[in-house]
Amino acid sequence: MEIITKNGLRNSSKYIRFFVIIAFLFIIAASITLAGILIYARVLGPPPLAVSQSTIYYSDDGSIIGESNNGQKRYWVSIENISPSLVDATVSIEDKNFFAHYGFDFKRIGGALLADIKAMAKVQGASTITQQYARNLFLEHDKTWSRKLSEAFYTIRLEMFYSKEEILEGYLNTIYYGNGAYGSEAASQYYFGKSAAELTLAEATMLAGIPKGPSSYSPLVSLDKAKQRQKVILDSLVTNKYITKNQKESALNEQLSYIGKFPIASIKIAPYFQDAVKNVLKNELHIDDRTIALGGLRVYTTLNTQQQEIAEQTIHSVINPASNLQIGFVAMNPANGYVQAMVGGRNYEESPFNRAVQAKRQPGSTIKPILYYAALEHGFTPTTMMSSEKTTFRFDNGSDPYTPHNFNNKYAEGNITLAQALALSDNVYAVKTHLFLGEDTLVETGKRFGIDTPLQKVPSLALGTSNVKVIEMANAYSILANGGKKVKPVYITRIETANGKVIYSHKQTTKRILDKDLTFVMNQLMTGMFDEKLNGYSSVTGSPIKKDITRIYGGKSGSTETDSWMIGYTPQLVSAVWTGYDQGKPITLTADKVYAKNVWIKFMEESLKDEPIKGFAPTKGTVGVYINPKSGKLATTACPTKRLMYFTKETVPIDYCSDLPKENNKSSNHHNGKTDKDTPWYKRILPW
Repeated sequence: MEIITKNGLRNSSKYIRFFVIIAFLFIIAASITLAGILIYARVLGPPPLAVSQSTIYYSDDGSIIGESNNGQKRYWVSIENISPSLVDATVSIEDKNFFAHYGFDFKRIGGALLADIKAMAKVQGASTITQQYARNLFLEHDKTWSRKLSEAFYTIRLEMFYSKEEILEGYLNTIYYGNGAYGSEAASQYYFGKSAAELTLAEATMLAGIPKGPSSYSPLVSLDKAKQRQKVILDSLVTNKYITKNQKESALNEQLSYIGKFPIASIKIAPYFQDAVKNVLKNELHIDDRTIALGGLRVYTTLNTQQQEIAEQTIHSVINPASNLQIGFVAMNPANGYVQAMVGGRNYEESPFNRAVQAKRQPGSTIKPILYYAALEHGFTPTTMMSSEKTTFRFDNGSDPYTPHNFNNKYAEGNITLAQALALSDNVYAVKTHLFLGEDTLVETGKRFGIDTPLQKVPSLALGTSNVKVIEMANAYSILANGGKKVKPVYITRIETANGKVIYSHKQTTKRILDKDLTFVMNQLMTGMFDEKLNGYSSVTGSPIKKDITRIYGGKSGSTETDSWMIGYTPQLVSAVWTGYDQGKPITLTADKVYAKNVWIKFMEESLKDEPIKGFAPTKGTVGVYINPKSGKLATTACPTKRLMYFTKETVPIDYCSDLPKENNKSSNHHNGKTDKDTPWYKRILPW
């Protein structure tokens, strides 16, 4: 029999009071700490929801052409655009008391703790949706106490400043579903090829089971385990009164089809163009790499997907698959500089090097229109005559003599006009013009035409021996095509953040940099490469493709030993084509030398087939007269050949062609005792 003394009772009471005081102090300290945490959380304000999202690229019609994601597909959609079945399934299986608690489910925490103690292992989780969202947003997934404490603090802040719907929306947009798919939208696209809003109950419950263990419960990894997990989720939906048993059975029996890939394939639609867009984002707009990849940007580009497809199909059909020849191709809208199609090589996966914007190659005779525009500015006219014969140029400064050659060493017998020199691509005429103007003139004029690559001040520059880029030449010809207004290549029209805020918008300028009258005269001269009426000595350079032409084009071809070019345009569209070998190997096969022209004409004809035929509208300061191409003088009814040509009003020819019978010459050169020089130009336009 135990006897408790008074001293024992007093000692017990003392201990009890001590423990009560300690507990009371602990409660006070905990309350003060909790109050401090809540006050601190309130002072900090809402945590920023800076969620990584894939950057999406759009074409000019708003269709998606690709994305940047660093291997992580992340698309944010509002909770209204997520299937209610997926929302219910997620809440039911992950956190059934989500709408009742304040971030922590203490009853669930206690149950999980008891289960873990009984099993002597971690067997049951107790994290709420809010806790998981906090972890996805701000923390690593390590299992340290510091991480758990930080997670709890972020959970408090989320619950304090955001509604349950906002938290649930964020969770459903950040949870990992395997195979690089983050969020319900990416998962829906990957597994079922549809948006999250379109998911059926069966599809939603299949998806909801994956986050527990993507490597185990993905239907693409183990369909049996995925079906078992789906049944658990459907049972929870029945238990929590979201669905009926009949709906459960129907969902279990539904046959699902799995896609197993993302519909947005970033290297299939204009991959070279997409690389050029990313380069603009980084180097011109100064957006960092991470933001480009996962900043959730919406980048609206100038790409015309129809023209891009035409370009790729044309290149594939024209160039022999067995050929190692490479290509650089650009199509632009001359009115605004919008780059509408781009091909930087024959196969992006084999070589992502972009020959349209990165490679520098000799432009050959495609540089001549820039030279001849400068000549017009310095007093030349379409009928300015020079002799075309083999010529050796010698220089007073001690430079080596220079002898340019025409193609196949063919020269005209006598003088030719500027119009013929351009149409026939006469090299001697070009070098004479270049040296007459001074070597600085073409260099400076090239800069005005948007050629940023430095041009060498050498006699052969007139023949295109100084390297340039395809995109620069397309831009230069666009300035001619639009009547002389400055444009630069444009790839991006607008950039928005994921929430729709516009952070960049392209501003169009219309500054005139060329004389409008001379530009129109130049455009008319550029149609000459397709005009056999200018043929007086040899075929014009556009003869091989003339049969395929159905509208008015201005254009110029060019070739060097290692490069083949064709650039041409209408007022609606410019395209530039370069073909050659990457290592600068000479182009020897005849078939290889015509690829550029054939690609160009097939692209232009197909791209413009539904567009109205537009020529170049005469300006008020120009006059059209009929010219005898051989003599460069005004034609009469007796002239064997005549062509309508345009001049500025101050430079209209005053003499008639002399290649006529004597009596015709006599009658046509004198009118009532007056000579041609005494007759006003407007009466000499149509003297007959």
